[in-house]
Amino acid sequence: QVKLVESGGGLAQPGGSLTLSCTASGDDFRRYNMDWYRQSPGKQREWVAMISTGGSTKVAEAVKGRFTISRDNARNTIYLQMNNLKPEDTAVYYCNRPQGAHWGQGTQVTVSS
Repeated sequence: QVKLVESGGGLAQPGGSLTLSCTASGDDFRRYNMDWYRQSPGKQREWVAMISTGGSTKVAEAVKGRFTISRDNARNTIYLQMNNLKPEDTAVYYCNRPQGAHWGQGTQVTVSS
């Protein structure tokens, strides 16, 4: 069983920045690719970014050039650096591994002027 704890969300101005963290416990973090997702009211959960066990990354087109995913295996943590935030980035952000069965509480990001 893996426990995932997301943090770092909050209120940001359009054009502002936030850094999200996701800490995993209960398994060998280094064995898994990890993903960030987000979900807004009335919308399906959306994939945002991925980082492989080796550090390769992919991001969704909607956040390309603005968001950066990284990982620190020693701390069992992945990060999402969010720059140039837009109102449409408003969502609850979650982390998970591919096909992960257990979801954390997520962290709320609100982008508003």
